[in-house]
Amino acid sequence: MRPAWSVLLLTTLIGAGQGLYLALFAAHASGRLLQAGMVLSLAFLAGGLAASFFHLGRPERAWRSAAMWRTSWLSREVIVLPAFMALVAAYAWTQSAVVGALGAAACLALFVCTGMIYACLPFLQEWRTPLTVVNFTLFGCASGLTVAAALAAWLEPELARPYAAAALVAGALAYLGRLASLARNARLRPKSTLASAIGVKHPKIVQIAQGAMAGSFNTREFFHGRPREVVRAARWTLLALVFPAPALLLLAAPQSAPALGAAFLLQYAGLLAERWYFFAEARHPQNLYYQAIA
Repeated sequence: MRPAWSVLLLTTLIGAGQGLYLALFAAHASGRLLQAGMVLSLAFLAGGLAASFFHLGRPERAWRSAAMWRTSWLSREVIVLPAFMALVAAYAWTQSAVVGALGAAACLALFVCTGMIYACLPFLQEWRTPLTVVNFTLFGCASGLTVAAALAAWLEPELARPYAAAALVAGALAYLGRLASLARNARLRPKSTLASAIGVKHPKIVQIAQGAMAGSFNTREFFHGRPREVVRAARWTLLALVFPAPALLLLAAPQSAPALGAAFLLQYAGLLAERWYFFAEARHPQNLYYQAIA
């Protein structure tokens, strides 16, 4: 699949915003830390929402994306995201435990909706696994906890070390989950063949051309178009930056705001690489036919 930067920013930014909200709510944060954290959480969520509009062919019709909520996980995400943002703002204003609990429930529902958009697709084996939802959730929590640690080091230093420890645990779990999905996907074998792709039952089919003089929507949207070296570099980048590099900073300076801020920036760069690879490694069956061009 072709990784779209709008979707990469959407999924990583809202994940960080969700994780930050859960971190602050779970620790019963208050005062300046709560207010700054909620504002930053809303900024992450709003940034992800804004990025999603660049993925729409007709942004003025975005409201229609919520119409299929009975059957579409994307429609459910479109509904839950603004509802969660409203609850984040309400919790920051009221600091009510009831509102906070509702926000936490909406946050977890949003993780499920976002992950299930991809995990529900049976023809993409790399995504069709519970690990997709688990990894989206754990990476969001890990990045949010890292941000919470950096904010705490600046505003409430006594909470910085516990947040840094929690970020290490969540990051380690997310890393193990991603390693598990990488190992699983490496063992996958395509269920489709060239014969099934074009509907011709013949024991020997050789493709010599796509049947068109240039590219098309299919060759642009369902294949990343990058050489293997780029894909391999993205894989190694995510393996290095999504947890090991920020973990060193979390361990070395768990109460330093600059170090913890740098840890988040490194982690977020790793998350962008992880999400890019997530899309790039998905092998769409239609490429069996379009491989001559793609």
